[in-house]
Parts: sequence; structure tokens; C-alpha cells
Amino acid sequence: MSKEGYKVVIENRKARHNYHIEETYEAGLCLVGTEVKSLREGKGNIQDAYAEVKDGEVWVNNFHISPYEKGNRFNHEPKRPKKLLLHRREINRLYGLVQKKGYTLVPLRIYFKDGKAKMALAVARGKKMHDKREDMVARDVKREIERAMKAK
Repeated sequence: MSKEGYKVVIENRKARHNYHIEETYEAGLCLVGTEVKSLREGKGNIQDAYAEVKDGEVWVNNFHISPYEKGNRFNHEPKRPKKLLLHRREINRLYGLVQKKGYTLVPLRIYFKDGKAKMALAVARGKKMHDKREDMVARDVKREIERAMKAK
């Protein structure tokens, strides 16, 4: 349990490495029962997931939730598209931002807040290789500075 009052279940660690994060939104997830149970066990993957605005609704694709082990014939399909719950104003804003060249919607993490599954969704722009190298160099420099300060 984190100090903000929610339990992070799945995190997309590569998102900040591969994208420049412009804005973040909190969206609810429309899930079936076995998906929720499987997520509570931490059995999901959002590494390849992306969201899109389609017909005035936001859908997340390639979000894999493993089938619930104790689920029977009512188990869910692992990679079915899942609907995100956002306010109309937020959906319109996301649609406008995604229309710009190079912007995409990337899930950052899945968590439970007050018993409900939520997704942190980011409006992001893809990084080029030289941007990634600059980030790695900056991280190494920061690490060296911290080591020098610790040694003194």
C-alpha cells in the first residue's frame, strides 16, 4: 500500500524510458469479475498496451490479463479490448491531443483505489535514440554526484 491510498498492481517501467510523458490522467477500467480477481493477484501485462479514442470512447488494446486460475467456463479472454471510464471533457481533450503528430496514449500503471481498478494513462510522445542516450548519461552523472556527496 502506498502513501497515496492505493495499491499499485502493475507498472509499465519502460514507458518513461521510451516516451516523453506530457500529461497523465486517471481512468477507471470496465472489467469482468475474473479479470478483477486476476489483477488483484498481479497477473497482468501492460508493456505493449496502448489506448485509442474510438467512437467517443477510450479503449485500451493489448492489455493482457491472465485467466483466473480458479475461474471456470466464465473465465475472460486475456487480450480483449477494455473500455476506460473518463469524463466527456477528458475524452475530447485526449482526442485532440492524439490527433497531433507523434502523440499516443500509454498506460503507466494499474492500481486499486477504494476497491476500484484504475489506470494511470499518459499522453506521450515517442523518444528518439539520442534522447534515450541523453537520459542515460544524465542518470549516470546524477549517480556519480550522489556517490561523491556520500563519500564526503
